[in-house]
Amino acid sequence: MNSSATLPPAAPHVVAAAVDALTSRLRKKLDAAVGQYAALDRVGDGADVVVTCGEDAVVTLSPGPSGVIAEEGQARCSCLLAPRCLHRAALLTACPLADPADLPLPDGESATPDDVPASPGSPPSRPGHPGAPPTDERPVPADPGRTPETGQEAGQGSGQTSGQGSGQGSGQSSGPGSGQGDGRTAGAVVPGAAQVAAAAGLWRAAAAVLSAGVPGAGAVPQAELLRAAHTARLAGLPKAEAATLRVVRGLRAARARYDGHRLADLVSALRELLLTVGRLAASDPDPALVGTVRRGYRPNGGLKVYGVFREPVISSTGYGGVVTHLVTDDGRWFSVADVKPGGPARARGAATATVAIGAAMMSHAQLARGGLLIAGATVSPDGRLGAGKGVQATPVTGLAWTDGPLGALFTRPLAEAAGERLSAGAWSEEESAEQVREPVGCDLVIVGAAGDHVLARQLLTAGPAPAEGEGPVVRLVPASRHPDLAHVENLRRLASRPGLRVRVVARVEPGRAATLVPLAVGPVAGEEATLRLPPEWQGRADLGYDRLQGSHLPAADACPPPGQDAYGEADPLEGAPLWRVRRLVELAVSGGRRAVAESARGGDARRQAASLRDAGFRTAAGLAVALADEADRRERDVFGRLTEAGPDGYARAWLAAATHLAATERALVRTSWQATP
Repeated sequence: MNSSATLPPAAPHVVAAAVDALTSRLRKKLDAAVGQYAALDRVGDGADVVVTCGEDAVVTLSPGPSGVIAEEGQARCSCLLAPRCLHRAALLTACPLADPADLPLPDGESATPDDVPASPGSPPSRPGHPGAPPTDERPVPADPGRTPETGQEAGQGSGQTSGQGSGQGSGQSSGPGSGQGDGRTAGAVVPGAAQVAAAAGLWRAAAAVLSAGVPGAGAVPQAELLRAAHTARLAGLPKAEAATLRVVRGLRAARARYDGHRLADLVSALRELLLTVGRLAASDPDPALVGTVRRGYRPNGGLKVYGVFREPVISSTGYGGVVTHLVTDDGRWFSVADVKPGGPARARGAATATVAIGAAMMSHAQLARGGLLIAGATVSPDGRLGAGKGVQATPVTGLAWTDGPLGALFTRPLAEAAGERLSAGAWSEEESAEQVREPVGCDLVIVGAAGDHVLARQLLTAGPAPAEGEGPVVRLVPASRHPDLAHVENLRRLASRPGLRVRVVARVEPGRAATLVPLAVGPVAGEEATLRLPPEWQGRADLGYDRLQGSHLPAADACPPPGQDAYGEADPLEGAPLWRVRRLVELAVSGGRRAVAESARGGDARRQAASLRDAGFRTAAGLAVALADEADRRERDVFGRLTEAGPDGYARAWLAAATHLAATERALVRTSWQATP
């Protein structure tokens, strides 16, 4: 027996049903019971997890073959009130939420051998991206972690097909009845009556949660969201289902005050959920609103790929592993991932685990610096390589970062590559994240540390570069701050050598001006003031795994100082008064409608709006005032008593402000990459 067993994931509809079965008196005690019973010792008895909640109350959780509690009978309690008891409902609520890919398909749907689960957020999490638990030919969790993030999933049941969103930048809300149609495509199918009804139900549940805010969004409102998400699943709306699960995970993280929780992530998830279900409830035929349930691996014939870097994955829900990124001769990106339950220990071990493609017998560490010649390759639409029975792989010699397609990665101007990554609409996290996730390459000269980031400039010429040979300021932030990973320590080491020349593979950070998330580094060819890596590293260091030492850096006096003072350069996003709108939008989520109403009564919202108008952000000012006014709007009941207005109008006002804010901030971030030195 294991006395420290973890709670297994539970299906959303099982959690919702357990909460629904409680009496109103027990529901009032549910939030306190969740914290109380989740802290009790858990005993693993084979596949079962047993929790003793009292003298006559023993809860047994018996997950199915997939490791998920997918049926109500798999959670049992020995007390007299079972199964409508507080013990069972509280422990099911404390369980991590199962991902859609781990659950049986709705009636009438079947998986083919090529079917694989949808990707996660973050982000999220999608195949080939951290947080995307991969394995082939079997369901895997779509969004294990950062919240970041969940996947696109395939429309079922009413003829919808998956597709990319057209991108709507009007900044207007899309609540039920708003009827936006910008994303319509030829042959699009209007959502069916069941889908419209399911979307409307999700809108109502999400609007109620928004009105209550994090303090009021306890286990019962979360169960309402989960029930509506299950209805959306049955109606064939997987994108709405995935967005709902992101919101519930975010609410749980916010209420539990997890270290990795970011309010901005919860705001983004709630915005996308309301925008998606609002348009669906208005019968918008854009197929991207439906999403895709399964990602099919398709034959790709012969394929030759070269390793570029490894990326560790540690999710907040207990998953860990590695994603190795590869590139072909024509510059296409692919990935091989190994992410399973296990957390940090799993991420460390997977770094040197064997790659599960054919019989190549290479580890991820070897593949990141080597290559594969694959026969009968299978590839998902987003570039994950499959490991089916017919796949054969032969190791080949890797390429240096100066040769072939890897060398070409560093020849493209950084501003051009970043602008392309940020060209997708900011109002759909899924659509934009897919594009932003593709890495970029550049040569940088380190300027120094500033706050939580490292300042650098793009190195435009070789040799000791004069001022005109260095590009605009670029900020480097760690991909993860987990203490078991080397990102933070490695960036601190780089910042200790101002003037150091370094070659970087990174992702563009879409939420911060001119910011990169470095994933691997190497020396700049022909430079004296550059990295001196061990021969076995083959000219590159994976920042999540390989730890830079002082011996890997040149002497301080060998590094010429940067050409310009980067500390004085303005950040267009930080300098804009949009923080006033952001504060109001985040206050609505963290404090609820009453907090926004109090802000309006104190006159704060109108003072903030005046500052926005003076700075030229007139639309943002109007939307902020409309949100504050709607939050404080009162109605009278049948007896003439003042009551709060329904949450529908308030949700539309918040959605309009949040969507406009996201689009405007994305435009400012794009502008920051076009700055001239």
